[in-house]
Amino acid sequence: MSELPIFPLTSEHKMIRDAARDFAQNEIAPIAAQFDESGEFPSKTIKKMGEMGFMGIEVPEKYGGAEMDTLAYVLALEEICKADAAHGVIMSVNNSLYCHGILKFGTEEQKERFVAPVASGEAIGAYSLTEPMSGSDAGTMKTRAVLDGDAYVINGRKSWVTSGPVAEYVVLFAVTDPEKGSKGVSAFLIDANQPGLIRGKKEPKLGIRASATSELIFEDYRCPVENRLGAEGEGFKIAMTVLDAGRIGIATQALGIAEAAYEAARQYATEREAFGQKIGQFQGTGFKIADMKTRIEAARLLTYNAALAKEKTKASGGRYSLEASMAKLFSSETAMYVTHQAVQIHGGMGYSKELPVERYFRDAKITEIYEGTSEIQRLVISRLEMGLK
Repeated sequence: MSELPIFPLTSEHKMIRDAARDFAQNEIAPIAAQFDESGEFPSKTIKKMGEMGFMGIEVPEKYGGAEMDTLAYVLALEEICKADAAHGVIMSVNNSLYCHGILKFGTEEQKERFVAPVASGEAIGAYSLTEPMSGSDAGTMKTRAVLDGDAYVINGRKSWVTSGPVAEYVVLFAVTDPEKGSKGVSAFLIDANQPGLIRGKKEPKLGIRASATSELIFEDYRCPVENRLGAEGEGFKIAMTVLDAGRIGIATQALGIAEAAYEAARQYATEREAFGQKIGQFQGTGFKIADMKTRIEAARLLTYNAALAKEKTKASGGRYSLEASMAKLFSSETAMYVTHQAVQIHGGMGYSKELPVERYFRDAKITEIYEGTSEIQRLVISRLEMGLK
């Protein structure tokens, strides 16, 4: 990766980036294909990532985190995703969708109980918004939370929960007042080991297969009132605010995947010979390399810019939805373009599991779908630019 002068890195930034790179290449890269094949959750390496501070990079030290900034988080996540996107998305969800929301909207007691064990790597966190019939249209969710004395009784079915099969704690969104639409949604902090929560089927995914994804089924689950996150009816606002942070994470994931595919393709183009010369000397291949590199660097600029925009809002309290959506949209589509070209450059070997480029290709697709599809990102961007609600 080239140093970008408009994003000068501090010694702390370089330290965590280099630590993540060394760990990713030495500990994750050698096992990535094995865990992709088996679909097993990589618990040992995830625990080590927690011990190294990667699972709560922006979390204050008093809650078990590394207390660094958003750019540090992006730099470390980028290196993890270059080695394996499945490890990367587990790290991303822990940092952004889970810890970030509780730090922003939670009470002191909630931060101590629900953030500290996850940021330190002792436990895994999850974020549960999507339902079988409620994806991009999150306002149509059916899961209900009914107040009963000192607890909410929760019933419903959630789907596509990243880390659902292994999470100890979950940020859950459920309807508390169905008459109010999106303003009748509330957020809850769920202890997944309590009665009433059933972990449903594990999804047989195309890519990021080592990242466990499942349904979560709630049957008369009792959530204490003190575990509600924010005020009643603020859930939809919390969900959308947290997704801004999550989209920076997915933009970074896509960037890491694209970089890995590009580096593999560039190396192959300088080694493989056809018709008496290296295939990289053919204009058709050379132009692919040029386009891949250009798109990657553009994606990097957008992603790092979104990270800095998020950092600025810690003082201002504003939103960075536009920057996050642009980064997520462009980076995810760049990942698909670059991995496609990488497979093409490798020819038949690109289609073989003997090399990792076919895994990069499979892993890239989900970045255009989760935490808001490319279509949703375009909707967000266009509405913000035109001042529409």
